[in-house]
Amino acid sequence: MKVGVVTFPGTLDDRDAARAATHAGTTAVSLWHNDADLKGVDAVILPGGFSYGDYLRCGAISRFAPVIEKIIDAAKSRKDDNFLDSVKATLTDSLSTKSRNIAFDAQQPTVLLIVGVNGTGKTTSAAKLANYLKNENKKVLMAAADTFRAAAVAQIQTWGERIGIPVISGNDGADPAAVAFDAAKRAIAEKFDYLIIDTAGRLHTKDNLMAELEKVKRVVEKVIPVSEILFVLDGTTGQNGLAQAQIFNESVGLTGLIVTKLDGSAKGGIAIATEAALDLPIKFIGTGETLADFSRFDSAKYLEDLTSL
Repeated sequence: MKVGVVTFPGTLDDRDAARAATHAGTTAVSLWHNDADLKGVDAVILPGGFSYGDYLRCGAISRFAPVIEKIIDAAKSRKDDNFLDSVKATLTDSLSTKSRNIAFDAQQPTVLLIVGVNGTGKTTSAAKLANYLKNENKKVLMAAADTFRAAAVAQIQTWGERIGIPVISGNDGADPAAVAFDAAKRAIAEKFDYLIIDTAGRLHTKDNLMAELEKVKRVVEKVIPVSEILFVLDGTTGQNGLAQAQIFNESVGLTGLIVTKLDGSAKGGIAIATEAALDLPIKFIGTGETLADFSRFDSAKYLEDLTSL
């Protein structure tokens, strides 16, 4: 499949778009705005990211650009159903073949480590996941191992009271690994089905914080295996989301994704790109603020919505 990438004067993201097309297994073809030849491409990317002050200039140029006229003519002549079917088939082929089911060990508590960067809705997702599992008739324990962010412990304790799930916590500034370890021992002693450990949001560029996350995992696994490490990905983010997930994956070995903020107009295309690049299945999605706005990921429905016109 050949994918054309259109460049206007001032375009900044054309090279990134070409790299993305190549990474997806297609052939990237450069298309200059003043060239009327589409060079036999099967699809076209119109990258943004214009230099400051160039938005109007690029818009004015594109209005009369020969390549845009050819793209419009080609789009009108395509059979939309066939085209969208082709897009969905390509996206489907790129998805992970790993199970989207959440792990469960009937012999001992199943430990789920929730990780991610600041501001993605990580703590809320941990609580929503706990509530989901409780509604599946599972006995759930939560651990507040985010001991750095102001009011983080209080936040998850409030969630625990709201959904009727006990929370193990320490004082502000306590060692997160110690909190997680205490929670693991209680989960074993009281025969919980699941232990969900909420960790502190951290930038993937901070080596000391990533090392601390590795320590949490290592300490917990002294008494019980960590079955899942779920990365919470903001569905509205760009390519930086993939870079974040990649660093976390290299550090602690991710097993899946929870994609948040898919309410409103957010399509969350970065989620598919991240799953495809890292072979990490999306397991749950968040589509709003309430507990009900959290569900298992349905890939067929998601791709249908993503490719809808």
